[in-house]
Amino acid sequence: MANDTRTVEGSNGQLTNNVHGCALVFEGGGYRGAYTAGMVNLLLECEIYFDYACGISAGSSHTINYVSRDQTRVHMAFLAINGNEPVGGMGSFLRGRGYFNADYLYEGCIRDGFCGFAWDTFCANPARIRIQAFEAATGDSVSFTKDDMPNVWRMINCVRASSTIPIAMKPLPIDGHTYYDGGLGVGAGLPLHLAEQDGYERFVMLATRPAGYRKKPVSDVQRRVFTRLLGAQPHVLEATLTRPERYNAELDRIAAIEREGRALVIRPEEMPVSNGTLDTTKLQRAFSMGHAQLERELPKLLEFVGL
Repeated sequence: MANDTRTVEGSNGQLTNNVHGCALVFEGGGYRGAYTAGMVNLLLECEIYFDYACGISAGSSHTINYVSRDQTRVHMAFLAINGNEPVGGMGSFLRGRGYFNADYLYEGCIRDGFCGFAWDTFCANPARIRIQAFEAATGDSVSFTKDDMPNVWRMINCVRASSTIPIAMKPLPIDGHTYYDGGLGVGAGLPLHLAEQDGYERFVMLATRPAGYRKKPVSDVQRRVFTRLLGAQPHVLEATLTRPERYNAELDRIAAIEREGRALVIRPEEMPVSNGTLDTTKLQRAFSMGHAQLERELPKLLEFVGL
């Protein structure tokens, strides 16, 4: 199921998009992405097709799934449904696979067909994408585009690189470089800057935190734990310790862009799950809530993008 063409449409297998000059931006947040997955599926159901999408961490999964236009995969990807292997949990962690079983969540479930990927559709879609990861050895923020994704396996490994939470997930080196969650880098998990780098000045951002949310500073206890577990990777440690203040500063910057009328940020009315929730019933509820919220806010979104 790596090559699945069931969603290809348009003449000569080429897809078209109807939202131009406005970027679609996906915040990360682990399994909080179940909420925004409901929003992604509503966009696809309503045939709202942006010609550019970007994301970090869980948002990178939304990015590639949205461009593949596969509503089934959008839905399944954040329901924590076990396929041929568990998707995670403490049992997975104790067996050395990580709290999130990245080997299966990314390449494994595509390879065994449990959660295939519509690669031909992804390639046929002219929409541009950009996702971000954090390079452990240098502390650099590194981004990937379609040009870095010659096949489905390379693509999904880039998504995994963008999503690999230190300690909780096992990293997979790419070309000898070890990457972690892109939220450690520029933007601290808010990827609007990726679209700015690609020349966009108008944005629709699907957030995974309610209005008014701010990250709390790292406590002394957390600092000692992180130092013990990440001390051998100084760039990862420093990024982890400084992330709250950088995230809050980026929230303030994005709020200023909103006030200018250049960004529409759709925030969850409430967030019923956490980044580590693996309860499928709770995740399905979050999905349904996100879908319903965007359905209510659809007129505002359509007006903003000019449809």
